[in-house]
Amino acid sequence: MDLYLITGFLGAGKTTLIRNIVKSLQDKRLFLIINEFGKEGVDATLLQELDAVIKEIDNGSIFCTCRLDKFEETLANAIAEQPEIILVEASGLADPTNVRRILNQDKYRQINYRGSICLIDAVRFEKVVSTARMVKRQLAISSLAIVNKTDIAEPEQVQRVVKAIREINPQAEIVLTTYAKVDQQAILEIEQKEYDFEASECRDITLQKYLVTVSEQMTIKQLDGFLSMIADETYRIKGFVRLEGTLFFVDCVGPYVNYYEYQDADVTALNKIVVLAGPGMGTRKSIKEARQWYEDVILQVE
Repeated sequence: MDLYLITGFLGAGKTTLIRNIVKSLQDKRLFLIINEFGKEGVDATLLQELDAVIKEIDNGSIFCTCRLDKFEETLANAIAEQPEIILVEASGLADPTNVRRILNQDKYRQINYRGSICLIDAVRFEKVVSTARMVKRQLAISSLAIVNKTDIAEPEQVQRVVKAIREINPQAEIVLTTYAKVDQQAILEIEQKEYDFEASECRDITLQKYLVTVSEQMTIKQLDGFLSMIADETYRIKGFVRLEGTLFFVDCVGPYVNYYEYQDADVTALNKIVVLAGPGMGTRKSIKEARQWYEDVILQVE
């Protein structure tokens, strides 16, 4: 069975990429492992309509000691299912450079690790690559770099992104795209690249994650106000909320506040919003201040 690792910083479009890949491989038996750094998983809900076995691991990176045991247990489950293809979506905050060491263990001899695919947000890449060390590491081990959102990036910006990719990883194949659309052959035919460094299995404790529980009495206007107060100090905000009788998916990337109506979702973590941020960002302070403004509808911050 072939295993493909999908990486990419928060908000690059990994969930959309996985949906596109799975739909193009409807004749294959698939097993998806979805990893989220936040305290509640969201992506598995977004992928629930797909014809594939989906297992979710949240609350830390699968490549760190905090969740490595769960990852290995899930890999064992995957082997028992005997799929043709295993897709692993790593957390956007993951440092996956020890993936070879994990998969080279004898107990995974049935797994053929094909390589890593890194999805890149053409608009935000230049900013995040200079502030988030895991971005360079995700890209450095990749066989294929997919530059997404090229339709909303300036042509000169895309050229700079491609140049930066070449400097970090000269071996990687580069594909430019929009809406994470990539020909399945570009995915299936990748080959594992060599690299001469490995990460430790320790979590970066400077990363920040919060789980905000909001009341069903919150209005859409209050949701917009709350998100606007904290978004500048975050990498990613996401979650499902039911407000005023309507289900919304909160989908903020960096300072850009976004939420939209979502249909037919079997949501287990309703009205819980995951907030992820990096070291040195004033996330805790901004959430505290926003909570004071909306104290009647912000029920808990974990």
